[in-house]
Amino acid sequence: MGSNQSLPKITAQDRAILDLKLQRDKLKQYQKKIQSVLDREHSIAKAQLAHGQKDRALLALRRRKYQQSLLTKTDEQLMNLEQLVSTIEFSLVEISVVHGLKQGNEVLREIHKELNVESIEKLLEETAEAREYQREIGDMLSNTLSLDDEDAVQRELLALQDDIKARTEVEIELPSVPSEQPLHAIAQDDVRKSGPASASKVPVAV
Repeated sequence: MGSNQSLPKITAQDRAILDLKLQRDKLKQYQKKIQSVLDREHSIAKAQLAHGQKDRALLALRRRKYQQSLLTKTDEQLMNLEQLVSTIEFSLVEISVVHGLKQGNEVLREIHKELNVESIEKLLEETAEAREYQREIGDMLSNTLSLDDEDAVQRELLALQDDIKARTEVEIELPSVPSEQPLHAIAQDDVRKSGPASASKVPVAV
């Protein structure tokens, strides 16, 4: 089913780490068991001494000492397992980092292949060849056309330039011309028209 395909794949490294952690957990449980035995043997030794049984108390203490040696060994084994698990996990991290760096270097190499000097020079040469080809086509067409055709082309070019110029001038907004005459101009016209008549009406002193 599709849901099974989405499950993460368990690798051999994952199984190895899981086995080591299971052994670590078993050692911790064994340490707890030994500790309970140590406590019991200690209680037995005290009880035997209280009843005057020195030999039995000594035997209990010897058993306790043996269990202590086992506990020390399990501590060493547990420490070795912890270090081994940490080393493996860190090594897996290093492997993933190295893999990422390797992929990054491959991408950089591909980019450098596309941006090497030869490719850039080839691109420039192709661009120059395209420009040269365009110039050759233009020369060929100009040589193929007659003088009348060439004059017609030049006139069409000038017409296009004039059309563009006219469009540019139309787009420039000019100020509007006033539709009414200014007031000071109207006053001056009235003075000129009524000048002589008004002068005759002025009284003369005797």
